Formats: sequence, C-alpha cells, structure tokens
Amino acid sequence: MGVESPFIYLSPPHMSGEEQFYINEAFASNWVAPLGPHVDAFEKEVAAYAGVKDAVAVSSGTAAIHLALRLLDIKAGDRVFCSSLTFVASANPILYEGAEPVFIDSEPDTWNMSPQALKAALEEAEREGTLPKAVIVVHLYGQSAKMDEIASLCGRYQIPIVEDAAESLGSTYKGAASGSIGKFGIFSFNGNKIITTSGGGMLLSDDVESLVRARFLATQARDNAPYYQHSVAGHNYRMSNLLAGVGRAQLAVLDERVAARRAVFARYRAALSDLPGVRFMPELANTLSNRWLTALTLDTASGVTVRRLLEALAGERIEARHVWKPLHLQPLFAGKRFYPHEEGAAVSERLFAAGLCLPSGSNLAEADQARVIACIKSVFDNARAGSMPLGTSV
Repeated sequence: MGVESPFIYLSPPHMSGEEQFYINEAFASNWVAPLGPHVDAFEKEVAAYAGVKDAVAVSSGTAAIHLALRLLDIKAGDRVFCSSLTFVASANPILYEGAEPVFIDSEPDTWNMSPQALKAALEEAEREGTLPKAVIVVHLYGQSAKMDEIASLCGRYQIPIVEDAAESLGSTYKGAASGSIGKFGIFSFNGNKIITTSGGGMLLSDDVESLVRARFLATQARDNAPYYQHSVAGHNYRMSNLLAGVGRAQLAVLDERVAARRAVFARYRAALSDLPGVRFMPELANTLSNRWLTALTLDTASGVTVRRLLEALAGERIEARHVWKPLHLQPLFAGKRFYPHEEGAAVSERLFAAGLCLPSGSNLAEADQARVIACIKSVFDNARAGSMPLGTSV
C-alpha cells in the first residue's frame, strides 16, 4: 500500500515562531484574560500599520462590523447597503440591529461592489425617501473595491462607509491601506486569514471619540460607577491579552505573508493561464492585492465544470472551494432587494457559477502547489480527450 499524500489546505495558519515569546510573557504575568498590555500594544501597532489614529481589538471581524453599525446608530427599520458577493458575516450584523440589508452587485474589474449598481440603488432610495444609514463595502479575496467612485457616491448623500477589509489586510488602494479609507474599517484574524490570532478582529478609524465608545460597548457597556451598573446593552467583544500577543508576532511578518501569497498567485497564473477558459481574478490598476486566496473562473466552453474540478482536487486530498455564494441568493435573505451591475446581468451570480478558490497559504510548499497544478491540468487534459461532459453545474 502506497503512502497517502499529505492533505493540502486552502488557507492554513502560518506561525512565525515568535508567538511563543508573547504567549510565555502573558502566562508569566498571569495576564491571559481579556485586555492587558498586549491588547494595548496590538491596537497601536495595527493602527500604525494601517495609517489610522486608533484601533480596537475585538473577538472577531463580525464583532467589529457590529460595533461599527452601533456607532452609526443603526436601528430597526433602517437600511444598510452591502456587497452581495461576500461571506454572510458581512451582513449578519445588519440583522442583529433589526435593520434591512440591501445588496449591491459586483463589477468585473475587481469583483467588488459595482459603483454603477450603487448609483442606481442610491438614486432609487432617494426617490423613495429610504436612503441607507451606511454602506458596507467588502474587499474580496484581498482586492480593494473602487473606493474613489464609491466614496464619491456616498459622499454625495453623506452616507458613511464601513470597509469590510476582513480578507484584505496588507492590501493597498492608491497607496492607502485597505480599511483606512471609510468612516470605519474592520480586519479579521480568523484562523484562515493572512495573519491570525486564532479568532479575533479589529475595528479602526480616525474618529478616536467613536472608538472610545466602541471600547465601552465591547466590554458590556459598564458605566463609570463604583459597582457594576449598565445603562445600555453592551457586548462581550474584547480580545484576550493572550491572543493579542499572538497577533503582535503575526503582524511583524505581515508583509512577508503578503509577498508569499502573491508569489503563490503568480505561480498559478504562470502555470494555468494558457488553459482554455481560465481567467484569474484581476488586480485593479494602482492597487495591490494581498492575494489572500487565488480565485479564478472557468469558461463553459472548456468542458471543465467547477464541480468536476473541485471533485478532482478533493480526490487528491486538496482543499478548494466555490467563490462565495452571493448573499441575495441565500435563503436567509430571500426577498431582500438586490441591484445588479446591469439590467439582467448579475455579475456576482456569474462569478459564483464559474468561480473557485485554490489553496493559497503563505506556507504552501512549491512541491504541494505543483500537485495542485498537475491535478488541474489533468482535468483539462481529460476534457480535451473527450472523457468529460460539457456543462456548467455548480
């Protein structure tokens, strides 16, 4: 019996080796609970990296979005516009506050929120007297959205932007750090992100006063009193000192992790671009994507379906996955408004039907990446030989 090939993960954690120093320090001081010196330092270091005035370390990226919406006074009955092609965590906090999400389609150049669709949605909302209280813009798979166009539209209506930069830490837009452009930005340090604290997130802004309130809300909204007194509902959202220590070690190697993921993307593109119908996620001019995940689309004319390719990769013990299913197609959001990029042409739906993400870890060995590439080429070779049916099954 042959030796089974090692499993190749989509985006595993990549430790620097320095995390243990900070963990030991936290244990030695017995400061392992929420808050502490590592939390304070991590917040300052992330804020400095992003070029903003302040940041608040929290338990997840989702918690950071939720806090941003509370700071913007989102209430039941309010509307919040949100990118459709994203993970459900981008929109769930809208529901937490009883508000109504309205979904905006992608555009082809970045796969992110379409300024064209956003314009149509805002104009209709103005006519109806139902302008949104906020717009949540997602930077998908590390690629920044068209922020100049989106900021201009939102500025016209004085609508604040929340940048969901959960996937794009280390990316830039015209020299500005992802997450630093909107009223609020959020990062995620989940286990599969470009750097990790196991679980965690960060809320950042130049509005220091608002972030003081964010800290208050994130620590159960305890009043300034000599006993436990609470006048408003709060949340248990703060990051632990232990995990913040891990984050400090991870942040120190972030630029190396970005370079490594971009190198992974470049190797895929060099090896697979000549395959019929393969198109890689583009990178907008004057931006730098961290290439958190290498994403591509397949043309139906190639005879290779997304399902067939995913099955072949899984058979070789290789983890890959579909592009996010658009939120306007999710049962949770059935009946919610959706504005397409063009009439009758939902770009996000097309990307979902044709797209998949390949293993992209910054610790992906070139030999393992060669296995991924060989498997993909084999599927295309079989299709050319006529052994695979045509189709677009997802």
